[in-house]
Amino acid sequence: MEPINIPVLALRGLTVFPHMSLTFDVERQISIRALERAMEGDQAVFLVTQREIGSNIPGEKDLYEVGTISHITQILRLSSNAVRVMVEGRRRARLRRLWQTEPFLQANIEELTETAVSEAFQRSPRTEALLRQTWNLFGEYAGLVGGMAEEVVTTVMDCQDVGYLADFIAQNINLRFADKQEILEELSPFLRLRKLNGFLARECNVLGFEHEMEGKVRDQLARTQRDQILRTQIRVLQNELGEEEDDELDVYREKILELHLDEERETHLMKEVTKLSKQPYSSAEAAVIRNYLDVCLDIPWNTTTRERVSVDAARKVLEHDHYGLEKVKERILETIAVRQMNRDAKGQILCLVGPPGVGKTSIAISVAKALNRKLARLSLGGVRDEADIRGHRKTYIGAMPGRIIEAISRSGSMNPLLLLDEIDKMGSDYRGDPAAALLEVLDSEQNHSFRDHYLELPVDLTGVMFITTANTTDTIPRPLLDRMEVIQLTSYTDEEKVQIARRHLLPKQMREHGLKKSALRLSDDVLRAMIRDYTRESGVRLLERRLAAVCRKADMRLLQGDMKRVNVTEAELPKFLDCQPYPPALHTDREEIGVVNGLAWTESGGEILEVEVNVMEGSGKLELTGNLGDVMKESAQAALSCLRSRAAALGIPADFYKTRDIHVHFPEGAVPKDGPSAGIAVTTAMLSALTGRKIRGGVAMTGEVTLRGRVLPIGGLKEKTMAAYRNGIGTVIIPRDNERDLEDIDQTVRGGLRFVTAETVDQVFAAALCLESDPIREEVATHVAAFAPIGRESGGDVLRQ
Repeated sequence: MEPINIPVLALRGLTVFPHMSLTFDVERQISIRALERAMEGDQAVFLVTQREIGSNIPGEKDLYEVGTISHITQILRLSSNAVRVMVEGRRRARLRRLWQTEPFLQANIEELTETAVSEAFQRSPRTEALLRQTWNLFGEYAGLVGGMAEEVVTTVMDCQDVGYLADFIAQNINLRFADKQEILEELSPFLRLRKLNGFLARECNVLGFEHEMEGKVRDQLARTQRDQILRTQIRVLQNELGEEEDDELDVYREKILELHLDEERETHLMKEVTKLSKQPYSSAEAAVIRNYLDVCLDIPWNTTTRERVSVDAARKVLEHDHYGLEKVKERILETIAVRQMNRDAKGQILCLVGPPGVGKTSIAISVAKALNRKLARLSLGGVRDEADIRGHRKTYIGAMPGRIIEAISRSGSMNPLLLLDEIDKMGSDYRGDPAAALLEVLDSEQNHSFRDHYLELPVDLTGVMFITTANTTDTIPRPLLDRMEVIQLTSYTDEEKVQIARRHLLPKQMREHGLKKSALRLSDDVLRAMIRDYTRESGVRLLERRLAAVCRKADMRLLQGDMKRVNVTEAELPKFLDCQPYPPALHTDREEIGVVNGLAWTESGGEILEVEVNVMEGSGKLELTGNLGDVMKESAQAALSCLRSRAAALGIPADFYKTRDIHVHFPEGAVPKDGPSAGIAVTTAMLSALTGRKIRGGVAMTGEVTLRGRVLPIGGLKEKTMAAYRNGIGTVIIPRDNERDLEDIDQTVRGGLRFVTAETVDQVFAAALCLESDPIREEVATHVAAFAPIGRESGGDVLRQ
């Protein structure tokens, strides 16, 4: 057929089929103008569906190709910007070109001819089967939808024309416009009806599932309403009969009144009970309110334990539970003495800082026992969420109070001792910083009205005694650390470990392993060997495990033999504990060239840190190995510069830094090392390697060195000297400024070591290098004379204990 030009009306979400009437509203100006143009002519308009409903001014690509040439039968103007139009579809047509978009759409279209269906085919069994399938599916659809117009159902059941039937049903049921467009574009009547049947089957399945879900919801609602009605009827009948009822609302009110709270708290809780009375019993809101009331009532608002504030009683408990730690005990007793003199004094927050296994947690437990306070322990290691401290709002699903309130509820008292363990291991992320939430908790000026997010009520924490523990203060935020008084716990000496093992650890392990006091015997020398050769720690945890291993072996020997007692000797220790994991150091008592015993501090105590230096022919390179940190590398560079500046006085070739390669190595290369305290050890080892002089045996040293040869003070002297004593060192060279720290060293260690203090590296050289074949003795002695007070020995001050 000849193409024709005709106004175009773009439809959004609608499809018009041939021989069908449809009424719809038009609001777009381009559509209204298209209708006006059609009314000026033969009232014909091309109705085509948009691909995208959101497009306001569609182009050719926004329209489907197949539409319907329709006749406008009626137009009713609703307002100045909207009209209602009734159209009747006539014929299918294809859009060839949209050649006008303003002021209205106009296109060049061509009519489409449907595939002819013969009379014989219309009456064939195949067609009859297709029609029956369509009638059945439509009947099922009409039953599921409900409210289908009677005339529509009648028309469908009377229709024998497959093409018209497909168009009529598609026009009068709820299908997606893309599905309707697919039916419109099909020119074969038989195929068109088959596609429609597929869509009808899908719609019936969807409607069936919808009805099933609606039925389940209705049944659930009916059961809930029935339960609520029955409960109400039971309550009314009980009241009419005068029977006592276990009314939870009355129970809640009685419990609140029994607490004798202040007006603010009591009013708040009573309002929550009133809210609960207005909620259905099984509603989600009622469950939230019940949980909130239960948590609030579990808090021991006005319950306190009678505190036993006595310095003498506390001293007895601390002495019984712990050996050593004299300064720590004295500081805790001072705190108790203040409370004994002034009961109204604000509590101090103590922070016990020390290496693992030295008894930080057990000291807090002993303090709680001494003061007769309830103890609640909170492990803060790995806590990252601020809500862990302050709790969640009760509107959240699964909300609960924070750890502070939970610990108080668990203790059953408003004046417990809260042990905040591992406070240095808290983290922070996008959920907040728990350390910031602790600022209010650990401030005696603010925590009288601490508000948990869940409770929404002020809680007085002034009666709570807080003790925190940490391995280091480096990771604790400064504002939080400022609120606590730090008490340092240092490593145990070997003698202290012997006494702890004898008094506490060994009896405990013998009880746990079923051994009587007479069944196992260990002398103090055996305990010292066990501590020296089988443990390397600041605390006593590993020692306790070694004692447990000895008890297990003893159990086996007692069960397998006729013996009644197991005597453990030092020679038999390998049989009980296998091989020595920590054999004695190889070079502590040898006189070697370029090998110096340094002293290092670690979290597990002090250790011997050997320094090895080799000098080789080369071009002046300095090689540093042993997994060293930047500070230690810079310290080695400073040591080399110090020697270069003294090359003439020390008898070193002036060009050694050009003709010799120096390799400095720290053994146990897998262990990271850092810090400046090995400076004098590196300097002494370099000088020994460059001059060929040996280092005295049994000498260890620690101190930082400067470019001008001064020896600066270091930290961790107690642990370092303890390591020297443990490894059989006789002489320890320390900085002069650390002389004041000798008072803190254990008496046993002070009596077993000879301490040499030094202000310059020349004094260190004089004390550490051997005398024989000494090419620089006169130079060193001349330089040292100015620093040698009464009692000095070769190269430095000697302090004999």
